[in-house]
Amino acid sequence: MSTIDLTQRPPRSVRVRLGGYVILPRVLDKCRATIAGKNGEYHYDCPIDQRFFYFAGIDPAELRAQIEKGLGDGEILAWVTENSKTKPEEWEIANWSGFREAAVPGDNESREFVNEMMSADGADEREDIQTWFDVLDLDDHVTFGGKA
Repeated sequence: MSTIDLTQRPPRSVRVRLGGYVILPRVLDKCRATIAGKNGEYHYDCPIDQRFFYFAGIDPAELRAQIEKGLGDGEILAWVTENSKTKPEEWEIANWSGFREAAVPGDNESREFVNEMMSADGADEREDIQTWFDVLDLDDHVTFGGKA
């Protein structure tokens, strides 16, 4: 099992796909880092992770148990496919992943949260940051020394 130290660098972007699923590679990085005690400010089973768990029909504790066995990404994907309660088809995964990539904060509380994050990251004037994925990628970049 490859462990990533999330105190030194961010997990993979939410845009990176595994088996067509966005979010999944990031979930795996955060879980592995959590198991190793190197998750830093990142949290396994956070709200964005839960979107994957709900869609894929996977229990986060059961996934963690598989990751604790030291399985690689391909082995975890095979386990997800086998153990999914929802059994999404390839086209459903593609549609869901596309929808998640384009998702924007849809309520006032979420927009306020994003505005606070953007302000903290020094990106108040950035017009190109629109989606949740944009916000997360920017926050990862700034957190590890990049400029907004």
